[in-house]
Amino acid sequence: MKDVLEGSDIFNKTTPEELESFKSFVKRRPPFDIVIDGLNVANTTPKATHSETLLAVVSELEQQGLNILVLGRKHMLQPSRNWDRQNMNMIKQKAHCFFTENISEDDPFLLYAALYSGNHCNFLSRDLMRDHKACISDSATRRLFFKWQRGHQLVISHYTPGKKVRFQRIATYDTILQTAGSSWHIPYDEKGRDRATYEVPQSWLCLTQEH
Repeated sequence: MKDVLEGSDIFNKTTPEELESFKSFVKRRPPFDIVIDGLNVANTTPKATHSETLLAVVSELEQQGLNILVLGRKHMLQPSRNWDRQNMNMIKQKAHCFFTENISEDDPFLLYAALYSGNHCNFLSRDLMRDHKACISDSATRRLFFKWQRGHQLVISHYTPGKKVRFQRIATYDTILQTAGSSWHIPYDEKGRDRATYEVPQSWLCLTQEH
């Protein structure tokens, strides 16, 4: 948790006071089942206002009996066309909420809450955390973080206002050479595709042995 949360540039993203306030907030509450990147999720569709989308997602998860944390920024509490006061009040009734300063970044808070809550806790965001992975200097820790992320990150796969919100997990398979006896699956980079060291190939070569 220390490597992931308190990297060398953590206080470029928040303040020591805000971070301590958040740690205390998390400690006083039961472990969360899911942590939502509120701003990221609210921007899922242009067909609804931000607060409508976020409320629909929170309501869907609440119906599953989950203990929810919504992470947001303070500007979301200022009533506007996108941030309806009634919607935001309903979200606060259905979930625990923590709103950071507008200049703060969400990633460290989201990851801290998910890790602190335990291995059962998932997080919901379309953000692949590439910037955060790049901040982890130790390659072994970076790989460990990546494996944890694949097992715990959910994304919205489909949402139309007024209809059921559908979720899916990001890829859970290991991107390594794999075999099932008569077949081999080999990850590779397509020609011309750039990839950072902490990312994995997206293409697979499938070889099958003929008898």
